[in-house]
Amino acid sequence: METRKEKRAFLIGRFQPFHKGHLEIVKRILSENDSIIIGIGSAQYSHTVVNPFTAGERHLMISRTLEKERIYNYYLVPIEDVNANSLWVSHVEALTPKFDIVYTNNPLVRRLFMERKYEVRSLPMVNRKEWTGTKIREKMIAGEPWENDVPDPVVEVVHEIDGISRIRQLSTTDEDITS
Repeated sequence: METRKEKRAFLIGRFQPFHKGHLEIVKRILSENDSIIIGIGSAQYSHTVVNPFTAGERHLMISRTLEKERIYNYYLVPIEDVNANSLWVSHVEALTPKFDIVYTNNPLVRRLFMERKYEVRSLPMVNRKEWTGTKIREKMIAGEPWENDVPDPVVEVVHEIDGISRIRQLSTTDEDITS
């Protein structure tokens, strides 16, 4: 009797922050695979307007969300940039368990994995009018409602780390500060 090989997928993103579109993509990937490796990309960056949250904070956002959704067949792996496209896939492979398929809509990531003979699939974007990290961060800075764009555990983590105050302060310049 043959045993079926587990099919494991790989997804990478910055998740700044993890939003409802990301959650929907994870669920879709898991409907086709046994487990998922979620790479927390650009893990070395934080405390900027584009990357306000640390890798650890993003890990909390994702793990708390998936646990609340009763999703347990995932691995979270922080992945720092190496700034050398020729080395990047090897870098990812060195940090992660083996995977069979890559899901990405990023043309460069797609190309790099295809050159290494991985099966690469795209997924349709989900509610891109509202669910993008850029738009959510812009709402946070502007004081507009953003909480409905992310899962409840992400709202909790952002408040726990005082993330709104952080991103607003990061969006100012030295000319905005008065003494």
